[in-house]
Parts: sequence; structure tokens; C-alpha cells
Amino acid sequence: MKFLYDFAIFLASLLLPIAAIFNKKIKLFVDGRKETFSKIEALKKEKVIWFHAASLGEFEQARPIIEALKKKAKKYKILVTFFSPSGYEIRKNYKLADVICYLPLDSKSNAKKFVKVLNPELAVFIKYEFWPNFLNELENKKISTILVSGILREKQVFFKNYGKFMRKSLEAFHHFFVQDLNSQKLLNSINFNNVTVAGDTRFDRVSKILEQDNSLDFINRFKDNKYTIVAGSTWAADEELLVNYINNTALEDEKFIIAPHNIKADAILELQKSINKKVVKYSDVCSSLSRKPVLSKVEMLKKNSIEKSKNLADYQVFIIDTIGILTKIYATADIAYVGGGLKTGLHNILEPATFGIPVVIGNKYDKFKEAVDLVKIGGCLSVKNQQELTSTFKDLKNDISFRNLTGIINKKYIEDNLGATKLIMNYINNTI
Repeated sequence: MKFLYDFAIFLASLLLPIAAIFNKKIKLFVDGRKETFSKIEALKKEKVIWFHAASLGEFEQARPIIEALKKKAKKYKILVTFFSPSGYEIRKNYKLADVICYLPLDSKSNAKKFVKVLNPELAVFIKYEFWPNFLNELENKKISTILVSGILREKQVFFKNYGKFMRKSLEAFHHFFVQDLNSQKLLNSINFNNVTVAGDTRFDRVSKILEQDNSLDFINRFKDNKYTIVAGSTWAADEELLVNYINNTALEDEKFIIAPHNIKADAILELQKSINKKVVKYSDVCSSLSRKPVLSKVEMLKKNSIEKSKNLADYQVFIIDTIGILTKIYATADIAYVGGGLKTGLHNILEPATFGIPVVIGNKYDKFKEAVDLVKIGGCLSVKNQQELTSTFKDLKNDISFRNLTGIINKKYIEDNLGATKLIMNYINNTI
């Protein structure tokens, strides 16, 4: 099986550059990896802690640990690697990392070269990133390696008869910090007992959101103290249900803020045209943002870079065709709809939940522990079709007690699951 795996990686190295000619995302995947080894050369003589995340969601699980390390272990340089362009492109300028780059394809030669150049003091893999050649090389070099916010499932290759080579790669981990008892039991079943049920570091991350200034003047002017549904990270399947509700059911005193996952101009235009209410887009009202690096996008927003010539209160739907401000927008919501749960994979429900508001999602959420938990206890409401979405939205709007109780459940769930970062940091402090 290991031979087949290595052959598949070899084939990928040949075919991906060809596919990149026809696909923009694959081109980013391929071209970005050309810079990896030159980037990590800057860390060659440094004490390095390496974090690897598949994409944006996993990076958010690494982030609380990185922030804690920057406060307590300042002599270490931080490397963050991504597998996916969707993670790298959004976080490539993250200020607390010293170097951010793509993880090379998991070939034996890449793994040897990467680990030799970097020689990290500690390697931290997030959630379910298991690359056997990299892990084997870390083990060969006796480099401390941990998994954080890990999730294991019985269907994974480690627990199959043919998964011996992948089980062997798990020996690289000095400790597993997993999210739930089931993951611990699965690891125990294949004789890994160096496991702690620590929970998910994202809870620590989202709880910090409440400490920051989440006000956005232009959002407050749009909301105009009216009942507002914020739909975040929506895909086409989500938008079909939302638009149908907006067009056919929503009352004049309901407002909607939609932040699509796909913000390409043609997709945004199609969404806008489908809505028969009065619609405004972020790009319609936002003046050119300064290119000066000293100011972030949110800082520019607070410096009145939003034109005030439009009376935003006159609009019923606000489409956010930009990235980076959704978390702050959730702070203004009466309820949140989080996209991806109908087809493509559920997006982050913890961010709206931390504000103590109800969260509505699609019906495909079984791979997301926090969603399973919150649906079970009633803080998160799952819908699978138009009828259920319409009924749920009506119930939440009309029954204030139900709405408030649902939000309280979410807030308490966040509070009850804090502490993973502290557990992991205690281990790291005793390791490095």
C-alpha cells in the first residue's frame, strides 16, 4: 500500500502542472509550492515551531496556540504551512507567523529536504492532517510532533486491515490532543495511549472575538435597529432557499445580510438579480480602500471609507462581496444562517454561536462535532428544504422567548468548551 501511495504522489506531481493550465485554483496550488523551499531557507538557523493546517478552518484551530506561543516563547520562529490555496491565500499575511507557505507534496524527497532545512523544535499538525512521508521523516529525526484538535473516525484508513503503513506513520506523534472520547477510544484500539481529550481550540479562539470591537458603522446604518438575519459563507444551494424566503415570505421589517462564499463578480450579480427586494452591495457603497499597509480593511472602514451618500437604512438586503468582516457582521445579527450544510460542507458555526444568537444550518453536518452537539441540545436548527427553512425563520422571528433561549444555549456551549489551548500549551511548555 505504501508503494501505491508514493506512486500516486508521483503521478500527482506530473499531472497537477498540466491541470493548472486549465484551473486557477490548481495553478495557485502548483505555483505556490515553487516558493516553499526558498521561503523556509530564512528559518534554517532559527529555533522553529512548525504548524501545518489543511485550510482556513484548521488554521483557526492553530491560531490560539500560535498567539499563546508569541506571548510566552518569543525566541521561537513560527512557520505555518497550508495544503489548500483557500487557506493560504486568505492567511498568507498573518502577522504572528514568521513564514507562511504551502506544504510540498508528500514525496519522500520533499519530506527529507523540508525537514532537513527546517529542523523544527516542534511540529504541530491540526485536526486530520496525516502525511505519512513527512511524519516518517519527523520520527526519523526524533522531532517532537503533536496533533491538536484531532478528530478520528472509524472509516479512516488507520482502522482498516490495509492501513498498516498509515498506522505506522502515527508513531511520529508524541501526543494526540483530540476533540472527543470516540477519537481517544479509536486510537486506543490500535495501541496508541498517548492521548488527551482536550476539545477544540476554536472555542478559545471564538471566545476572544467578544473582547474586540465588533462595530461597523455601515452595518449599523443598514440594520437601523430592525430584525436582521445574517447568512454567512453561503453557497448556491443555500442562496436558493434564502432568496425564495426573501422574495416570497419576508416582511418589510426583516433585513438580510448575505455574505456568499463565492464573491466572484458574475456570481454576485446573479445573486443580486434573483432578489426582488431593494438590494445594496458592499462594493456599491465602499470607496477605494487605502493601499497603505499600516491600516487593515476593518481599520479603514472605521475611518469612514464607506460612502455616506447612500441611505443604507432604505435597503432590505445587503450583499457582502468582500472577505474578512463576516465575524464582525455576526455581532449585529438576531439570527445567523451558516452555509455549506446542504451540499458542500458546513462552514464555521462557532463564530455566530459565541454571540449568543440562534444558528440555522443545512442537514449535512454529521462530520462537524460542534454542529452535532448543538443540534442535539437545541442551539443549532437544521433544515433540509424550503418548507423547513421558512418555518424555522418564522418561528425564530415571531417567538422571542424561543429565539433568546436558543441563543443562550449556544453561548453556554461555547463557555462550557473553553480550555483546550491551556492544556496544549502546558504540554508544549514542558516540551520545548
